[in-house]
Amino acid sequence: MWYQTKASKILGIKYPILQGPFGGKLSSVELVSIVSNTGGLGGYGAYTLSPQEIVEVNQRIKAATNKPYNINLWVSDTDAVDGSVSDKQFKQAQSLFKPYFYELGIELPEKPGPFKSRFENQVEVILHQRPPIFSFIFGIPSADILEQCRRLGIVTIGSATTLDEAIVLESAGVDMIIASGFEAGGHRPSFLAPSESSTTGTFVLLQLIKEKVKIPVIAAGGIANGKGVAAALALGADAAQIGTAFLATDESNATAIHKQMLFSDAANYTTLSRAFTGRLGRGITSRIAKDMVDKEKGFLPFPLQTQFISQLRKAAIEQKKWDMILFWCGQITPVLKHTKASELMRSVLEETTAYFDHFKPETTKNN
Repeated sequence: MWYQTKASKILGIKYPILQGPFGGKLSSVELVSIVSNTGGLGGYGAYTLSPQEIVEVNQRIKAATNKPYNINLWVSDTDAVDGSVSDKQFKQAQSLFKPYFYELGIELPEKPGPFKSRFENQVEVILHQRPPIFSFIFGIPSADILEQCRRLGIVTIGSATTLDEAIVLESAGVDMIIASGFEAGGHRPSFLAPSESSTTGTFVLLQLIKEKVKIPVIAAGGIANGKGVAAALALGADAAQIGTAFLATDESNATAIHKQMLFSDAANYTTLSRAFTGRLGRGITSRIAKDMVDKEKGFLPFPLQTQFISQLRKAAIEQKKWDMILFWCGQITPVLKHTKASELMRSVLEETTAYFDHFKPETTKNN
């Protein structure tokens, strides 16, 4: 059967279908449990959560499903040297974005306080709580952390946007690699070279990685239905990860307007931009993203840019200035159909099965 892959066996799931673990509090326990209970792998993005919040989320997930699930963290969660920026750099950002704050009738924010990385404290909780699967982006945890995961029976999944990153991840001893293609929504999780130069498409990246690494590879980016899953598996993927299609369902924690935008004509156009967070990410094309092309030197480093923009985002939502907001999504968004996670899973499984049944050799069909 098409779903009996190395990935499904290692992960302990029936179907090699992963739900993308959304960061920024877009994940929900309900969505994770529905995907996992249906035989896939639900995922929860926890990089913005405190250690105690991760404990609480993990307990809630375990209460909602007895199936495997995934918790995701960011290994590198800041680009700010010493967690801050100079007054000169902050004033430059204020000047660049001032017209938007004034348009919304709100004051320019004060300089954000220093940001302290949370990853070390967060990963301590992961090792203590022992979720079945621990995935991570923007780098590789230390050899000690990966060894502890092995001893505790936690399956590890790293994310690569280039072949070089995949090779490094395999050398570090991770169990699986996500091939994160250019088409994907959200942040580009590159960690060896700048994100702007790490923009290979999913199916090309998948084939390059499969040529060079031996551990299972999960295709991600531009996959939203059974056709995409079947194509990924046909090209050698051991599993497929679906992000935007699950983000658009009622069970995700995205706002109502975010979901509405994903099913609107605006989703026909997406852009990679650093304007909203300081790191390169894909979402529906916005006025700010278009205005800020080639002005990246004026942005604050991640996550200070996120903090700086937060009040602008809040005011834009209140005033319904949708063209000033970043709505995360991938290039595949225009094909979305389902608003219920269970219906999406059922459709994906039926389409994938139909594809492989159709292309079976006749001798196999008749046996």
